[in-house]
Amino acid sequence: MSNIFSAFWASVYIWAMPPWSVKIVGREKLDIRKNYVFVSNHQSQLDILVLYQLLFPYRWVSKASVFKLPFVGWNMALNNGDIKLKRGDKESIEAMMAECEKLLRQNISIFFFPEGTRSKDGHIGRFKPGAFILAKNTGVDIQPIAISNTTKALPKHSLSFQGHTEMTVKVLDTIPFSRFKGMPPEKIADMTRTYISGHVENSRESV
Repeated sequence: MSNIFSAFWASVYIWAMPPWSVKIVGREKLDIRKNYVFVSNHQSQLDILVLYQLLFPYRWVSKASVFKLPFVGWNMALNNGDIKLKRGDKESIEAMMAECEKLLRQNISIFFFPEGTRSKDGHIGRFKPGAFILAKNTGVDIQPIAISNTTKALPKHSLSFQGHTEMTVKVLDTIPFSRFKGMPPEKIADMTRTYISGHVENSRESV
């Protein structure tokens, strides 16, 4: 229910900004009967808003500071299920991993930004292995998502709106557990990053 409410208010925010539009591609690939480890590139604070347009239930994993942001963060806090993470805090990371594994085994999807922070220019950085460790340990398929142009609409560390922008969320083909079960998490992360990068407009992988 919280995801339905979140999708509604996110749509209102997007609607209230005429220069912004969101195009969802491939939503039909998602199977509501399944759960996934969702992963996507991260360009802007707008990513959370536009991703709610997927209309699929999942729990966010996000930095604790994000939950304090006006509107977006406040809503995540009210969802009472999204998972806070303190970067660099070993106990927080261990607690997050344990909670995510429990939820995945309960058939609940989890959403990660494996870069760990927003891109400054749309280029995709290294993917951290946490999400991929969880997918491998639980046998849950990875669902990659490619986000384009949110950094144009609202760049990192900026409140300057950039005029009309069509932001795109592309649901890529699911990566089944059978494909990566024998791979180390770091290799799974690299494979997934390369796959997503190939579908992000005007992007190249950072090193």
